[in-house]
Amino acid sequence: MSTTTRITQQELESYLWGAAVLLRGLIDAGDYKQFIFPLLFFKRISDIWEEEYQAALADSGSDLSYAEFAENHRFQIPEGAHWKDVRQSPKNVGMAIQTALRQLEAANPDLLAGIFGDAPWTNRERLPDETLKNLIEHFSTQTLSVANVPEDELGNAYEFLIKKFADDSGHTAAEFYTNRTVVHLMTQLLAPQAGESIYDPTCGTGGMLISALAEVKRSGGEYRTLKLYGQERNLITSGIARMNLFLHGVEDFQVIRGDTLADPKHIEGDCLRKFDVILANPPYSIKQWDRTAWEKDKWGRNFLGTPPQGRADFAFQQHILASLSDKGRCAVLWPHGVLFRNEEQSMRAKMVELDWVEAVIGLGPNLFYNSPMESCIVVCNRRKAKARKSKVLFIDALNQVTRERAQSFLKPEHQQRILETFKAFVAEDGFSAVATLEQIAANGANLSMPLYVKRSSSSATTSGSEQPATLSVAWAQWQNSGREFWLKMDTLIDTLDGLTEKEPQA
Repeated sequence: MSTTTRITQQELESYLWGAAVLLRGLIDAGDYKQFIFPLLFFKRISDIWEEEYQAALADSGSDLSYAEFAENHRFQIPEGAHWKDVRQSPKNVGMAIQTALRQLEAANPDLLAGIFGDAPWTNRERLPDETLKNLIEHFSTQTLSVANVPEDELGNAYEFLIKKFADDSGHTAAEFYTNRTVVHLMTQLLAPQAGESIYDPTCGTGGMLISALAEVKRSGGEYRTLKLYGQERNLITSGIARMNLFLHGVEDFQVIRGDTLADPKHIEGDCLRKFDVILANPPYSIKQWDRTAWEKDKWGRNFLGTPPQGRADFAFQQHILASLSDKGRCAVLWPHGVLFRNEEQSMRAKMVELDWVEAVIGLGPNLFYNSPMESCIVVCNRRKAKARKSKVLFIDALNQVTRERAQSFLKPEHQQRILETFKAFVAEDGFSAVATLEQIAANGANLSMPLYVKRSSSSATTSGSEQPATLSVAWAQWQNSGREFWLKMDTLIDTLDGLTEKEPQA
């Protein structure tokens, strides 16, 4: 194929998904990512190296040794570890791939150490030579140079593939994928600025960090001054996050593998590193964590208290608050239970008393991946505007959601309405309310949405007319009327769940 042929976004997406289709029937859909993403990244590195080599040849008047100088290449490719070398392997293709990937990691220790994960490339029962050769030939049909596929376009296609894998892999998707329309809203709420440090303590595939980068770009800021940081416990997922950032053209980032609660990796001196912007969708209600160690946390993250063993939610929340700089702000996606559960009441009360909580935004159902639960965004700010001090904004955006083809998402107009209300920080009948810290304290620090935002009586009619309510309006009213009941049911189920001590899902 010509090296100057620009690939359309649709062609690129079809090409990438076509690689995954070759694995159907051989491995579980949830495992596609550990094979497809490394091969894609390997192909990209090889094609960029080739592009840089040709440019250096042209600049030097065809000086072959000059064209190979390390200074001319972003990534170093050892002899025999190029894509074209693996493509020529007649047999034991899995071993050839694995060896090349390890050599690439070793040759680029600062950039690529561990990035390709630990996929079982040499398991010939699952991945026979014929399948791997077909995969390599499929990837070889396109040249993934920067000229052919600019970074933003490849990054978008990579995100497309992440979404497709999430759709195909069932309940495990929540471990590495957060609804991107919610991520975009969270990023807009925090409005990251050029030069700021941005952190996601449970970063999955890096979607929130990419969204922050895109938001600064969109607003005309110098995005190259951003500093992006993440931590992710899962080896494969942390590698995918790093590849994601590289493929989006990000160079100044640090994504480290590790358990954020047990062993936070972003440290400065003897303290947690502080960040200006924190975006997070932590795993919720995990039961297997070291509560005893948290009671004496050496990083001082237990300043609100020790969460119950069955729920580490407020451990993550405290880690995030403890990681904020003096001008820091955060947006964290949670299920509604964190707003009202009795077992976390004292910690919630202390958090409210700090006067860092700026807004609680209730979202509609099905926005958590493959879960019908309603979600909420808790926005905190260590430098609240004077007019917002000692107050919290509640936004009930339950109905600001669209569902199509079994997927729920926020349309741009939904995001805009929430964002405008957040910026205005005003009460709007049936949609938002501003509560004082005294009012919240009088409610026992319960942040449950129905306590503050009352449904508008005018919503029974359409557009303020005297016409009877439509079926959709009547349905929304009925749903809303039962919300407090279901919130209480959620508490009961959570309590029973804690008593039975069931193992968490994978």
